[in-house]
Amino acid sequence: MKYFIITIDTEGDNLWNYHKGDIVTTENAQFIPRFQELCNKYGFIPVWLTNYEMIISDDYVSYIKKIAENKQCEIGIHIHAWNNPPIYDLNDNYSGNPYLIEYPKDIMRAKFKATYDLIKERLGICAKSHRSGRWAMNSKYFEILEEFGILADCSYTPLVSWANNVGETIAGGSDYSKVPNNTHSIRNIIEVPVTIRNMSRFNFRGSLKQNIRKLISGNQVWLRPAINSTDDMMQLIDRVSDESDTDYLEFMMHSSELMPGGSPYFRDDKAIDKMYQSVERIFSYVRKKGYTGISLEEYARQHQA
Repeated sequence: MKYFIITIDTEGDNLWNYHKGDIVTTENAQFIPRFQELCNKYGFIPVWLTNYEMIISDDYVSYIKKIAENKQCEIGIHIHAWNNPPIYDLNDNYSGNPYLIEYPKDIMRAKFKATYDLIKERLGICAKSHRSGRWAMNSKYFEILEEFGILADCSYTPLVSWANNVGETIAGGSDYSKVPNNTHSIRNIIEVPVTIRNMSRFNFRGSLKQNIRKLISGNQVWLRPAINSTDDMMQLIDRVSDESDTDYLEFMMHSSELMPGGSPYFRDDKAIDKMYQSVERIFSYVRKKGYTGISLEEYARQHQA
């Protein structure tokens, strides 16, 4: 059997523009129901990877609690270090927002525990799935996940290096350019990387030199509508479906991408409607390919058995 996993980084509005000290708003919580209803239509189970500002949002909690109780979604955990309590000052050598892995381990653990406990308190759920903020992981972080009983992590982005994305005290993030692109174990945690592959394709709007280079080296395609076209994602689905050693597709979005102006990608209602048309085509195509919707927790439990 092959599985379709939907992951949504559930976080504040347009964090791409966040700067230290900014107030983080959560208006995008009002736009979550439309996406959830689309998932319901196809029998898919979105994983709302919830961060600190969202779990303290009454709008978000009042809606998602009922959905989770009906087992129509999974609630995971997602940590952005900069405004997740406890607040801890770092030496700001660089201009980027801090990665959680920049902090001492006791502060990393305290920040993780703060949001983990809020999810448990406000939703009655012990999160079993996780994605790191800004994709950054290290061995200390996996130790913390294991301590809190996390079963599945989806922070790895195969083929992608974040080494040029500065933090606050380090010059760059994690390098996943050589990690496996399918399920594997790290400690007692099942790592479920985002679906990304190198795809050779011709772009009629590009120069001949650019196209030759892309045809030779390939171009990274994610199952992510913010950065890839519907046709590219369908080709990616075809590619992965033919792989004998991969039993899942992992789609990803941010909750703020569901709101007009909530991200750099979908700036108005027209762009949002176009995005939904793309997502529905992908959902329908995945269904036709024989994929079954599953939560990250259930997927991990199957792979641990």
